[in-house]
Amino acid sequence: MEQATTAQWVKGIIAVVIYVLFIIWVNNFWWLLLTPFFFDVFVTKYVPWGWWKNIKNKTVRSIMGWVDAIVFALIAVYFIFAFLFQNYQIPTSSLEKTLLVGDFLAVSKAAYGPRVPMTPLSFPLAQHTLPIINTKSYIEKPQWEYRRLKGLTDIKLDDIVVFNFPTGDTVALKMQNPDYYTLCKIYGRERVRNDEQTFGEIVYRPVDRRENYVKRCVGLPGNTFEIRSNQIYVNGVEQPKFPGIQHNYFIQTDGTVLSKDFLKKMEISNEDYEVFPNGMRQDVTAFFGFQQGKPVYHLPLTQETYDKLKRTRGVVKIEIEPAEFGGDVYPLNADYGWNRDNYGPLYIPKKGDELEITLENLPIYERIITTYEKNKLEIKDGVIYINGEQATHYKVKMDYYWMLGDNRHKSADSRYWGFVPEDHVVGRPMFVWLSLDKDKGLFQGKIRWNRFFKNAKR
Repeated sequence: MEQATTAQWVKGIIAVVIYVLFIIWVNNFWWLLLTPFFFDVFVTKYVPWGWWKNIKNKTVRSIMGWVDAIVFALIAVYFIFAFLFQNYQIPTSSLEKTLLVGDFLAVSKAAYGPRVPMTPLSFPLAQHTLPIINTKSYIEKPQWEYRRLKGLTDIKLDDIVVFNFPTGDTVALKMQNPDYYTLCKIYGRERVRNDEQTFGEIVYRPVDRRENYVKRCVGLPGNTFEIRSNQIYVNGVEQPKFPGIQHNYFIQTDGTVLSKDFLKKMEISNEDYEVFPNGMRQDVTAFFGFQQGKPVYHLPLTQETYDKLKRTRGVVKIEIEPAEFGGDVYPLNADYGWNRDNYGPLYIPKKGDELEITLENLPIYERIITTYEKNKLEIKDGVIYINGEQATHYKVKMDYYWMLGDNRHKSADSRYWGFVPEDHVVGRPMFVWLSLDKDKGLFQGKIRWNRFFKNAKR
């Protein structure tokens, strides 16, 4: 200790102060028992932490130097990813035009408060699968109970939020889209579980190891959410439309070709471009009153691009894609007459709510009761039992949210899989730090420089 330099003392004191502040934030004071080890690393050095530096064999010393650096880096990355920041890449067009496919986001976990890792033994740079060797990137046990640290703010209406996919708890590895529960609805549970050649192995993933999704929060805990003819209402109040919101349309021309270059100028990606050169199926053509033999385009349009196309020479008719094209919506095991364009009204539960539970509304809240809050639910002779006791009400343990994509007709969101529990919330995107256009080559504008450091919060 007498040989410690001033620099060592300064580093040691700074490290201990940061560590103690972290412990206060985490609110687990058992970790204070490790404080002497931090101090010893920088000052007292009773433990020979750098023992490998005295090895005479240069090769072994070099290897141990790399091992030491890699271990330190992995530990640092683990804590940074767990409590502060995380990278996220936009994989689909569900949030276009707000966020584009190929955008890389810096996501703040401190914004809404980071979760204490529920699956603590995991590799920090992989969500659930290690690349190349294709094995799990985590060890399932131990599993810690959900706890969230103090954040900088709460989720607000219209925030863009990163969260773990709620119905990603069970996954058919060979067919992950649509999700497992939708597959069971389409093909039957027995076939999905037994036909491994088609669907692959069925695996379970803990909450924090499920796929990361990013959507816009359109309903907060305690809100009543509704969609009427593609217009969102919250608590009966019509909500403003963001400029980037899109819906799918069918566009027929008089034979004029809408080239990919023309549509690219309107910021419509190749992935979203679909054309039927000689019209469409007879039933669809009759539905819209389209003329046979003339090209029909199927495209997502914002209000701005809709107005531009309407003024484009050769465009004779534009019709919005019908709700019937959207498929089954949540809850999959009931029919309330809802669809993706006309949905609800639906109450979004908040922590502490005493929800009235009936056979009529049980399909909406069943997953909350059983899967997210881990209760046993039974129905006997038309009577609901929760944990063996007859129940007409249920006290909600967590807050829940409703999430939609801005590309409304190309987004798998809450309309299809329901509520997002608070323990699934990962964080809030801060900015775009890299953006790559997959439709262009490296020297043809692949890097979208104009999107660098774009605000991604809303």
